[in-house]
Amino acid sequence: MKISVYLPTKNRSKLLKRAVESVLNQEYKNLELIVVDDGSEDETPQMMAYFVKGDNRVTYLRNDKSVGAPASRNRAIKEAKGDFVTGLDDDDRFHTGRLSALVEYWGIQSKYNNNISGIYTQEVGEIDGVASGTSRKLSTVKFDDFPDNNQIGNQIFSPKSHYEAIGGFDESMPAWQDMELFIRMTKSFGPARLLDIPLYYIDNTPRTDRISSHEQRVRKACQLVIERHYPGRPRDHQKFWLQVFSPHYGFKPKFEDFQVFNKMGFWPGGLRKLIEAKTRAT
Repeated sequence: MKISVYLPTKNRSKLLKRAVESVLNQEYKNLELIVVDDGSEDETPQMMAYFVKGDNRVTYLRNDKSVGAPASRNRAIKEAKGDFVTGLDDDDRFHTGRLSALVEYWGIQSKYNNNISGIYTQEVGEIDGVASGTSRKLSTVKFDDFPDNNQIGNQIFSPKSHYEAIGGFDESMPAWQDMELFIRMTKSFGPARLLDIPLYYIDNTPRTDRISSHEQRVRKACQLVIERHYPGRPRDHQKFWLQVFSPHYGFKPKFEDFQVFNKMGFWPGGLRKLIEAKTRAT
């Protein structure tokens, strides 16, 4: 069983080296790594030439101009020759046993005829290379669970055919691309299942280049997810907007939100107080 790992990157050559090595050092050897360089202007091309020369499992693709992470992931998925596909962000890394554990767990699910869309794992958060905590995700994530939170995280292990059937990542999404793909994946192929082991190390070091720090993109993504996947479900709309104003982002509601939520006919618990306080302050 061959696994394809996609890895989009841009101008993060120092972090990328660690990510690439974490894939090539996997206990599971039947893999390919597809790195898509989204127009880097640093040493990424030279470094990747070294990896390509040293390991025939590495494929390096380069976008002449930046097209964004979703399009870069889709390019890698299209090129993938594996039976299964999963991803890695260029600032994160794999535990050495991640892929072998995912393959074994998929086999167990298949043995008992559990129809699932994919597998996800627990994550270890790191800040400046120091562990800051381990995630506590739900054992199963269904389509109806996403309004509460994206419990899958940022990566899923699924058959390549699943990605192809739903059309890959939506390149029009300004943020929440991972969650939006998981929404379609679980809607089409059933729940995703947790492998309850921390096998993915996610870099939570604060940086200004994170898409999650761009408020307007997150707001627009929330609107698109609601319109496309949960129309006519005001309670779920409320939950998605609570995600926008969660401590994860640190965004503050604005006066305009008062008008939007009033028109939509709902008031999230503490949000009304925040908006009213904002109104009084202005």
